[in-house]
Amino acid sequence: MMLADPSKKYRRMYQRVDLPDRQWPNNEITKAPIWMSTDLRDGNQAIFEPMDMEQKFKMFQMLVKIGFKNIEIGFPSASQIDFDFTRKLIEENHIPDDVYIEVLVQARDHLIQRTFESLVGAKRAIVHIYNSNAPTFRQKVLNVDIAGAKQLAVNAASKVKEYAAQYPETEWVFQYSPECFSATELEVAKDVCDAVTEIWEASPSNKVILNLPATVEVSTPNVYADQVEWMHRNIARRDGVIISVHCHNDRGCGIAASELAIMAGADRVEGCVFGNGERTGNVDVAAIALNMYSQGVAPNLDFSNINEIIATVEECTGLPVHPRHPYAGDLVFTAFSGSHQDAIKKGFEFQKNEEIWDMPYLPIDPKDLGRDYDAVIRVNSQSGKGGIAYLLEANYNVVLPRRIQIEFSQTVQKRTDEEGTEITAQEIWKLFKETYVDTKDTHYSTKNYRLYDNNGKQVVELEVEVNGETQQLRGEGNGPISAMLDALQLPIDVLSYEERGISSGANAKALALVELQVKGTGKSAFGAGIHDNIVTSSIEAIIACTNRLIDQGVLSTDQVIAAAV
Repeated sequence: MMLADPSKKYRRMYQRVDLPDRQWPNNEITKAPIWMSTDLRDGNQAIFEPMDMEQKFKMFQMLVKIGFKNIEIGFPSASQIDFDFTRKLIEENHIPDDVYIEVLVQARDHLIQRTFESLVGAKRAIVHIYNSNAPTFRQKVLNVDIAGAKQLAVNAASKVKEYAAQYPETEWVFQYSPECFSATELEVAKDVCDAVTEIWEASPSNKVILNLPATVEVSTPNVYADQVEWMHRNIARRDGVIISVHCHNDRGCGIAASELAIMAGADRVEGCVFGNGERTGNVDVAAIALNMYSQGVAPNLDFSNINEIIATVEECTGLPVHPRHPYAGDLVFTAFSGSHQDAIKKGFEFQKNEEIWDMPYLPIDPKDLGRDYDAVIRVNSQSGKGGIAYLLEANYNVVLPRRIQIEFSQTVQKRTDEEGTEITAQEIWKLFKETYVDTKDTHYSTKNYRLYDNNGKQVVELEVEVNGETQQLRGEGNGPISAMLDALQLPIDVLSYEERGISSGANAKALALVELQVKGTGKSAFGAGIHDNIVTSSIEAIIACTNRLIDQGVLSTDQVIAAAV
């Protein structure tokens, strides 16, 4: 079967740009744009189950920590949970003074009124209105002509200005998006945008945001750059306008389109941390920021603990970060090829601290992202001596997370190098338990415990032996894991936790895998527990992981003794 003749079904959806003296090809990115995260709005609309309040709040805190100063928090006129979340952030004073929250609203009067009600009391807020002026939407969705589409924008802009005047205690910034800009005639987009900025009285002291979205990516990135540069040159009141871009990834070119748009005059980039969003996603902000970083340009966003960011995003969205995802993937700094491994080894021999990073196959230093070099050169778990991951899954129903799989393969490789023999599934399983499970009986060891409910809180009381001395510990939390961490009173956080059955019937066992990180260090370790009771296996996994952190020198015995006392 062959693809149909595309000339009979498809046509070019964008207007060619007459820009023979285009400047963007000669420009370079020399400074970071203003970043705006759409994770809590566009990204939230694109997941199987939208985030609940707790997840939204956790995501918001992460975005603030990364360094976003513009954060689109939702669509409060269309969603009660978004409305309530907006009120929570404002009323509980969770918004830093230098952060602008942003909310989206369609160009409709009653929705604009509801939006302003959600923002009462905010110190700073961006109100973002939009409507499409593209031919397809004018003809097939809105049933308006060009003048009618313009009138929708003008009416909405006037209403926004009118409502904002009723709340002078808030520092308002207005944003307009001609939705599907990249598929709209440039003269039409300019005319509508100029009408909006005139109503909003855009000026150097009263900046207005014009967002020029590739709502659906319909061209190569150079065409989009031409469109942005044309607007940059031709819109009215340019000195009072912040040009923003919001690229989707339908053609797989969202990152390139955004980077070229910055070179073409864009001041601001909207997107999701790891590219979540409708269809193929919004632009990947982390990738653009770290592209800049790898070229010596400060991105003004902090990805120095990328594993923690990944864990938060995966927990809140339910979507995995692909192992080959630029910069963030578990395997992007891993070489399986022998020639790659050899080149990297030789590169490390030349690479000195404080020198410009110049390494074969590694465009960025993994340590800058909070990762180490342990997994850069390793045996391929799917080849060579049978495939560690395959053998564990096939023989023991153990599916290891990517990061622990990478780490454990180094342990297996060391053993096979020392013995020079084939390693069996039974030997791999024994080595896994020696490495991650049996450490539960070293510095800390659990004698017994009791778990019960106290007014909705889980309470754990346990007897532990700490360096030979018996101690009584008590902790409480939302579940057994948080209660256990509260009992230990050590500076550790959970980065990831997984549990699964590894046998069935009368001999059923539960395997718990936990990754703990020592606060303020970026250092983490894995631990595992195996028991017929899942709570017991979870507690043993935490103890085993804590002992491994002590063995690695990340936690000191003094901290352990002080916490126990």
